[in-house]
Amino acid sequence: MDAIAKAPRQSFRMRGRSFVALAFCPVVPIAGWLEEIDVTLARSPRFFAGKPAVLDLSAVDLSQSAIAHLITSLEQRNIRILGIEGVDAAQLTTRMPPSLTGGRDCLLVQNEPKKPEAKPKPISLLLDSPVRSGQSIFSEGDVTVLGSVGSGAEIVAGGSIHVYGALRGRAMAGSSGNAAARIFCQKIEAELLAINGYYRTAEEIDVALRNRPAQAWLEGSIMKITPLN
Repeated sequence: MDAIAKAPRQSFRMRGRSFVALAFCPVVPIAGWLEEIDVTLARSPRFFAGKPAVLDLSAVDLSQSAIAHLITSLEQRNIRILGIEGVDAAQLTTRMPPSLTGGRDCLLVQNEPKKPEAKPKPISLLLDSPVRSGQSIFSEGDVTVLGSVGSGAEIVAGGSIHVYGALRGRAMAGSSGNAAARIFCQKIEAELLAINGYYRTAEEIDVALRNRPAQAWLEGSIMKITPLN
C-alpha cells in the first residue's frame, strides 16, 4: 500500500523583541536606599509606573531571605522586578524573578555609522504632531515637538528637548549623560523635568513660571529654570 502523503507542517515562527528596562542597583544600607525611592515616589507617584525593571545586586552581598525581602519591598512600591542580575542563580528560589545575564547599558535609538571607524552621530527626532497622554518618546539625540505634550506623556532624549507648545507631561533630557542638554518649551506645565538624572517635580517649579515660555539647564548639579522672554 502506498504511503499516505502528509500535509507539510507549518514552520514554528518566533520573533526577537527587546525592551528597555530600568536597572535598580541597591546599596547598603538597604533601608536608606529604599527611603531615597520613597522620596522620589512622594514627589512623583507614577515615576516608575509601567516601567520594566531589573534588580542588579552586583554591588551588595545579600542572603536569600534578604533578597526576598527586598523584592517584596519593591513590589509594595509597585515596582515589579522582571529579573535579577549580579547574583548566583543558586541564591534565588523558584518564587523569585529569574536570574539574568548579559545585561548592558544601551542606547534607545541606534544610528549606523557610514564608515566602520566612524562614531555614530545621535539621531534628532522631529514630531510634527502633539504627544498624547500616555505616549512615551525615546531618542538618543534631540527631540523637537511641533505641538504640545499631554499630561501623562513622556519624552526621554539623549540631547535637548524642544516643545513648541505646552509641556504638561514629563521631559527627561541628557539621558545618555549629556549635562549640557537643555529643555525648552512655549508653556511650562510639566509634571517632571530632568537633565542628566537631576530632576524637578511640578511642586518644585516656581509658580511664577507656570504657563510661560521657559528653559531648563544644569549648573553643576542644580537645575535652573528661567523664562524665555
